[in-house]
Amino acid sequence: MATRGRSASSADPWRAPAVTQARAFLQRLSPRQAGARAGALAQSVGGNRAVARLAEERTRARGRPGVRAAGFRRPCRVSPALPRALAAGICPPALSEVATLELQSINWQVAANRRAHHTQQFYSQNLILRRGQPFDMSMVFNRSLDSEEGLNLTVHTGPYPSESDGTKATFPVSRGSNRGSWSAELRANNGNTLTITISSPVKAPIGWYTLNVQISSKGRISSLKLGTFILLFNPWLQEDDVFMGNHAERQEYVEEDSGVIFVGSTNRIGMVGWNFGQYEEDILSIVLSILDRSLNFQRDAATDVARRNDPKYVGRVASAMVNSNDDNGVIAGNWSGSYPGGRDPRNWNGSVEILKEWKKSGFRPVRYGQCWVFAGTLNTVLRCLGIPSRVITNFNSAHDTDRNLSVDVYYDPMGNPLDKGSDSVWNFHVWNEAWFVRIDLGPSYNGWQVLDATPQERSQGVFQCGPASVIAVREGDVDKNFDMPFIYAEVNADRITWIYNGSNGSQKQNSVDTRSIGKYISTKAVGSYSRMDVTDKYKYPEGSSEERRVQQKALSKLKPNASFGPTSARDLVGEEREPSISGRFRVTGILAVGKEVSLALLLKNLTNEKKAVTVNMTAWTIVYNGTLVHEVWKDSATISLDPEEEVHHPVKIAYAQYDKHLKADNMIRTTAICKVTDEAEVVVERDIILDNPTLTLEVLDRAQVQKPVNVQMLFSNPLDEPVKDCVLMVEGSGLLRGNLKIEVPALRPKERSRVRFEILPTRSGTKQLLADFSCNKFPAIKAMLSIDVTE
Repeated sequence: MATRGRSASSADPWRAPAVTQARAFLQRLSPRQAGARAGALAQSVGGNRAVARLAEERTRARGRPGVRAAGFRRPCRVSPALPRALAAGICPPALSEVATLELQSINWQVAANRRAHHTQQFYSQNLILRRGQPFDMSMVFNRSLDSEEGLNLTVHTGPYPSESDGTKATFPVSRGSNRGSWSAELRANNGNTLTITISSPVKAPIGWYTLNVQISSKGRISSLKLGTFILLFNPWLQEDDVFMGNHAERQEYVEEDSGVIFVGSTNRIGMVGWNFGQYEEDILSIVLSILDRSLNFQRDAATDVARRNDPKYVGRVASAMVNSNDDNGVIAGNWSGSYPGGRDPRNWNGSVEILKEWKKSGFRPVRYGQCWVFAGTLNTVLRCLGIPSRVITNFNSAHDTDRNLSVDVYYDPMGNPLDKGSDSVWNFHVWNEAWFVRIDLGPSYNGWQVLDATPQERSQGVFQCGPASVIAVREGDVDKNFDMPFIYAEVNADRITWIYNGSNGSQKQNSVDTRSIGKYISTKAVGSYSRMDVTDKYKYPEGSSEERRVQQKALSKLKPNASFGPTSARDLVGEEREPSISGRFRVTGILAVGKEVSLALLLKNLTNEKKAVTVNMTAWTIVYNGTLVHEVWKDSATISLDPEEEVHHPVKIAYAQYDKHLKADNMIRTTAICKVTDEAEVVVERDIILDNPTLTLEVLDRAQVQKPVNVQMLFSNPLDEPVKDCVLMVEGSGLLRGNLKIEVPALRPKERSRVRFEILPTRSGTKQLLADFSCNKFPAIKAMLSIDVTE
């Protein structure tokens, strides 16, 4: 019987000669080969320390770490054939055919990579990365790598990946990185675990990627899918086209997931909250599917995916896809004032519900949207993809359909505004600005670029708009891409007023207004809900020499054969002499839904002669873009004015007159056509906005992550009649999953309602809670509340 302390050679007759011949075999190998084979040889000869030490000496000559003798302690039997094979100088199958290299597991280091790439806020559990920035991963194999074995990685995106298109790349795992292209650097090799740093090019297309590994082992090649990840634009990286260096601006224009949009009119600017919600569940995947459902992708998927490396291209495609006009995009527009089979655009609180409904319906257009809905949704798309963006509101925005930098507005002699011609002036219009370089135009046009998803005019056959450089707009460079004449006109067009007589078909130019278009261009200030005026970024001061120079430059580019001198049409009102009277409307009472509208028409005699003025007045309910809904009031009067006298003529519009015709915009257009015999008519117009009653939100508890918080809504019915069909819609990114829809009981006249509901914050920081209350008398009452959530 064997005893515990006897030698290895006496225990196994093959052990001693095997050791000797194994050592002799190692001596004949190169240092690199010795290091690669030492482990297998030592195991085959029972873990002999002498073999391990020899291998260690041989490999140390090349500066490589030696094979630790302690690693070969476990004894094993040696095949009887081993000495003969070694004596012949052949490494037998038992030694040379080490187990084929196989991948056992992979660690994407998702949490650490997402923190480093500023994507940790996304609800999705996927690996979400930003281009041009390295990320780490580790792979565990069934054994350590032989120096003669190799790993190649392949990344690809899109249905037809191609190296020539930049949508596919194959690259080795090596000791160094190759900046500017896909590369993989071996950072650590610990036994059977490799830690690798992968770098993507800064010009890589954004979207879903698949990563595969190709293992070359013992003359065999095997391929394996490692997984998928999402690559986004990188505004943190200076080399990226979307780089934004200012930290506070980047936080506002990329990371902020809620905001406000300015609405109303030049004399009554208001704001509504909007939940961009780019981090919410499923939003990133929906946004990527928007690109995959575009007309460009359907026509030529390979080219479309390759061009997704360019924010200019991605922004233009997104501007087309957010509206549904050509491509079953996200939102169907409706400015009629009637919204059957859909939702009044004023009822939306943000983009999240819209995008989720689009997907849930099988990608059928969501009904309905208007300009701020398109802009809010496009803002979500851009920020989600990593393109810095903001929402812009232009008051008195021109819709010039014929590229002549003027819009024509018509009235009849009785004071009725006419829906005649295709031009219009919107009380306000909302679009987006996105931040990126313009390689196609040159560095002087870098920075903010206008993108507009509202379907107004076709561009290259599709309802899309932009990107147009804001700097190019200010400088009148209307020949630059994209859609510059239309966007330039929105902020610079002349407004020409015409009197049209339907009885004989005649029309007469009444006035040219060169200053009223493009006022109070607004966006949310960085870090607050204040209004920041950016009018000076779009145009020089009205009437300045720079403004006149730019206007003539723009006109000369659009009409190269026209002449522009001191007596250009822009400066002429008509052949008739200047009017002898002036007029304006002034508000004299409270502007609130349910109250009588009280105004005064102020007429002033500008001469020292007595004047008799015939006045025809109307009031129409309208949609904010000027669409006429219904005439609710009219009046006529003859007013005598003494020399230089000013008269206040009262205008009273009862609630009963406008109640049934007021839309969610709460807008009424009042017009007066004032006529002195043998003089041109004076057209006086004012759009008024009626206030809704107040909707109040109150937080009743301290807000903490993952702890229920009670919120209270307060509303009082101000009317002398009941309101019914009351619904409260609530949403807020980081405050509740999805949205809440609460049926509120009908309210008697003057009754107060108190509704409590619960939210569950999921992220810390200052979050925005948004509410929309609707009923039969008030189609859209808004409220928002900032809530500070602690961990």
